[in-house]
Amino acid sequence: MPSGGLLVKHLFSSYSLMRGLTAFLLKFLVDRLTQPVRSSSPSGVIATSLFSSFRSFASGQMLQNRSGKPAPVRQWLLSPDLIAPLVVGILVLVIWEVGVRISGIEPYLLPGPLLVMQTLVQEWGTLFPSLLTTLKITIVAFVAAIVSGLLVAVLFTQSKWIERSFFPYAVILQTTPIVAIAPLIILWVRQVVPGEKSTLISLVICAWIVAFFPILSNTTLGLNSADHNLVNLFQLYKASPWQSLLYLRLPSAMPYFLGGLRISGGLALIGAVVAEFVAGTGGTRSGIAYQILMSSFNLQIPRMFAALLMTTVLGVLIFALLTLLSDILLRHWHESAVKREN
Repeated sequence: MPSGGLLVKHLFSSYSLMRGLTAFLLKFLVDRLTQPVRSSSPSGVIATSLFSSFRSFASGQMLQNRSGKPAPVRQWLLSPDLIAPLVVGILVLVIWEVGVRISGIEPYLLPGPLLVMQTLVQEWGTLFPSLLTTLKITIVAFVAAIVSGLLVAVLFTQSKWIERSFFPYAVILQTTPIVAIAPLIILWVRQVVPGEKSTLISLVICAWIVAFFPILSNTTLGLNSADHNLVNLFQLYKASPWQSLLYLRLPSAMPYFLGGLRISGGLALIGAVVAEFVAGTGGTRSGIAYQILMSSFNLQIPRMFAALLMTTVLGVLIFALLTLLSDILLRHWHESAVKREN
């Protein structure tokens, strides 16, 4: 058992490393967001217009304090909303690392955060392409869920009989365990689409099944939540059903639709990973889940933790991007995103 002085040494070294890493990442973020973009080419002009949004975020134009004035990025970086979770995360990592070193737990049982990061750097060339494969499946399934969910929700709002007839089957599709039907989907797709594309199509279908229902249910609820006084006003002025849909129902359903997107984004990733697990047990190499599966079989636990870390970060990024999109689209008019002085 290490002495108290060795414990303090391990604790201080781990804390210093985590603190330095956090400071480096924050400095890199600020430098990148505040760096100007200059180009006279058409693509450069587009890039400049896109990057101006990020520069406005870095300069504090998108961050307002209680008085309504823009807050600088340094004030945001030092705000409790960012400092509190960072402190908790760093504290957990430090306790984890020190606990692993003191107890002498073998890496094949529980690796420390530093070993996981070292393994991530060493295996980056293998894990990152697999993560891109999973990301491709997630994006395709997510886009398919958006299109199909929106179209079916619009169809449901056109007739109550259609909604009552088909909505229960959407619920059945949502409540069916994807782990149970994924092998059947893979086998059925291989009978229809032979070749390497069958695996990709089957994985997309599995991820689509998981991501479809939140968009359908939220959008249907939003389309049916339009103000009845405005609906009567549209009917009084003899607006067509499509005019009522475009100018009244769809705008009122926007917050619900965006809420469904935030839920379905993570579910699409979960569905893709679960489907890859099922395909991996059958010997099909596809995505980050296959790397996790092989690492667990070979007792390469640090490598498995590294793959899990990449998957978790990808899920957090998807949710953060969809949340940012929701705030941008709603911040000027909807009560959930409008900034108030009080």
